Amino acid sequence: MNDLPGWLKHGTVWMLLGLGGFLGVQAWQSRAAATRFVISGQQVEIQRSPDGHYHWRGQLNGREVEFLVDTGATGTAIPGALAQELGLVPVGTVMSATAGGVVQGQVVVADLALAGGVRADRLRITALPGLGSPLLGMDVLGRLRWEQRDGRLRVDLRGQGPAP
Repeated sequence: MNDLPGWLKHGTVWMLLGLGGFLGVQAWQSRAAATRFVISGQQVEIQRSPDGHYHWRGQLNGREVEFLVDTGATGTAIPGALAQELGLVPVGTVMSATAGGVVQGQVVVADLALAGGVRADRLRITALPGLGSPLLGMDVLGRLRWEQRDGRLRVDLRGQGPAP
């Protein structure tokens, strides 16, 4: 190793230190994300994410998606592009009031399954152009018992209402 120039030795040490730091941060973030969502018996507990929202993993017609829990949304909504990717056929149109104003969306039907066992088969969902991520609305949340306190959303799955 005495044959190598000093700059190469120093560069290698700094690269290895940088790689170690990067891997450490990745491991920390992964562990933090895993503890944000806990299923314990008949209860789901979701910790507020750094972005200030609650995120609930699930599936839409079998495809993995992450829903943003939106207690201010009347219904569940997905990006129009996702509806197209899933091949969801519009069954109607609807005008929807969003943060960006009133937009026209398409009504589609899909099967929704959330981590923890919550299901909503043949759920009517609004597909909106320009929507950033799927929103889980009160059409699903309103059938569950839940409370929000201290940065945690707790959902009691016992006595879950009929699927919407």
